[in-house]
Amino acid sequence: MDKTPYTSVKESITWLLLLTCLIGCDRCQEPNCEGPDCNPTATPYPLEIPPFFPPMDIPADNPLTEEGVHLGRLLFWEKSLSLDASMSCGSCHLPLHGFSDPAPYSTGVTGAQGTRNAMALINLGWATSYFWDGRAMTLEEQILEPVAHPDEMALTWTEAVSRLQADASEVNYPEQFLKAFGTSTITSNLTVKAIAQFLRTLISADSKFDQWRRGETNLTDDEFAGYEMFLREGGDPETTPGGQFGGDCFHCHTEAGLQFSDYLFHNNGLDSSFVSDAGLAGVSGAALDSGKFKTPTLRNVALSAPYMHDGRFQTLEEVIDHYNSGGVPSLTVDPFMKYTTGGLELSPVQKTQLLAFLHTLTDSAFVSAPQFQDPH
Repeated sequence: MDKTPYTSVKESITWLLLLTCLIGCDRCQEPNCEGPDCNPTATPYPLEIPPFFPPMDIPADNPLTEEGVHLGRLLFWEKSLSLDASMSCGSCHLPLHGFSDPAPYSTGVTGAQGTRNAMALINLGWATSYFWDGRAMTLEEQILEPVAHPDEMALTWTEAVSRLQADASEVNYPEQFLKAFGTSTITSNLTVKAIAQFLRTLISADSKFDQWRRGETNLTDDEFAGYEMFLREGGDPETTPGGQFGGDCFHCHTEAGLQFSDYLFHNNGLDSSFVSDAGLAGVSGAALDSGKFKTPTLRNVALSAPYMHDGRFQTLEEVIDHYNSGGVPSLTVDPFMKYTTGGLELSPVQKTQLLAFLHTLTDSAFVSAPQFQDPH
C-alpha cells in the first residue's frame, strides 16, 4: 500500500509561486500600517506559514511585530488582568492541554463556572469566527470578553487599563506599549491587539501527520488505515459494499488547508432539544441554527479533553462511539450524521485505527514551545 502523501502538480506550483514571492519581496515582512495604532518603527515579526497552509489574513491595522507579540505574551499570562490578580488568560488555556482547560467548565475568580468548555487556542489566525457560537467575528473582538466577564476574570476594562498604566514592575507596561505601538498611553484596544498578535503566532504544524505530509516520516499501518477512514464516506457502497466503513469525519473536520475544521457550525446530534444552550441560534436568532456549534480543530485533540461544547465526553473513545452510534435526531441535526441508518457501524478494530490517526495530530513541540510559556 502506498502511504506517500499525495501532492498534486497544481498544489506544488501554487506553493512554488508563493515561495518565489516571499523570497523576492523586500516588503513582505514589513508592518502594513493602516491605522492610528500602527508603529512603523516596530520590528516586523517573521511569521512563517507552514507548508500546505494557506496565507494568514492579518488585519492591516494590527500587523505582527516583535514588540507586539512579546507584549501580547506578557499580557496573555498577566494575572493583574483579573479581579483578584489570581488568574490570567493562560489559567484556562493551558499549553500542555493544547491551550484548553482540562475541566469541562472553567472556574472564574469569583468561583462561578462558565457554561461551555474552553476552546483550544490553535491556529487561530485562520479561523473565521470565535467562541462556540461564533459571536465574535475577529480575534481582537473575542479577547475583549473574558477580562470583563463576571464568570471569568471579572475586571472592568477601565480598572484593567489603570493597573497596566500604573505598573512599576520590571516589565514596565507603559514602556512595552511604547515599543509596540509608539505610545505609552495604554488602552483596552491596544491591549487586545497585542494579545491577538501573540495568539496568531500559536501555530501548530509539526505533528506526526505534518511530518508525514512533508515526507519526513511514515505512518503505521493502523494510522494510515485510520486516515483513510477519516476521509471516507460512512456506508459508501462503492468502497465497502454491504458495510459502513467510513468515518465521515472529513465533512466538518476538513483537511483542506490542514486546519481540520471547516470553521462552520453544525448540530452533531448530541441532544434532541436545546433549552439549556441554543448554540448559534442564540446569536443569529434563527430557529434552524438551534444546537449548532462551531467545529473545533482536531489538532492536538488527544491533549484537549474533555470534548464537545459542554465537555460531556472525557475520552476520544467516547467521541468516536458517539459518532459511530449516529447521534440523536432533531430538527436541525446535520445531514451527515448517520442516525437514520443506525450509525457508522465501525468495528472495534476500525475504531482503534481511527483513534491511532487522531493521535498523529499531536504536536508535542507546539505545546512545549518556550516562546509560548509564561514569561513572568
